[in-house]
Amino acid sequence: MRQLLLLRHAKSSWDDPATHDKDRTLNARGRRSAILMRDTMRALGLVPDLILVSSARRTIETLEHLEPWDESPLIETMDSLYLASADHLLATLRDVAETVRGVLVIAHNPGLHDLALHLVARGTLHAPSALRGLTEGFPTAGLAEFSVPGPWHGLNSGGGRLARFLTPRGLEENG
Repeated sequence: MRQLLLLRHAKSSWDDPATHDKDRTLNARGRRSAILMRDTMRALGLVPDLILVSSARRTIETLEHLEPWDESPLIETMDSLYLASADHLLATLRDVAETVRGVLVIAHNPGLHDLALHLVARGTLHAPSALRGLTEGFPTAGLAEFSVPGPWHGLNSGGGRLARFLTPRGLEENG
């Protein structure tokens, strides 16, 4: 069984309208949310072997706030993940080596949310509250955890079992 973690970048700053979208940094709320997600991931034992991260500044900073890792994952920064569609994200995951057991993708909406919904397209009965949360949206610093029973190259619609969907707001409310 493989593990797929989809993490939307944390909240970015819009303070400087002249800043190009790809160069926007995290704001204070985003930094706090990324640290909260790091602590939650550690508590749950969510440690990927491979991290695929968009080259946008806000995704890189989100990753930096998740570090350090107990076990050092391989990190691939990819320009092609910047504002990538669900189809492109899925194609990228299909190219992951079969020896990789856990992947964390740090990317952007709407592609990330579309991918998550695509993976549960056939329904998920074992995590109804997680599915309900996911269908409502994929907020910044939100994390979807999937179990993937088959090989990466065969990942397709309905090919992931949603284990949990976590948001900073939900973690703070249940804290």
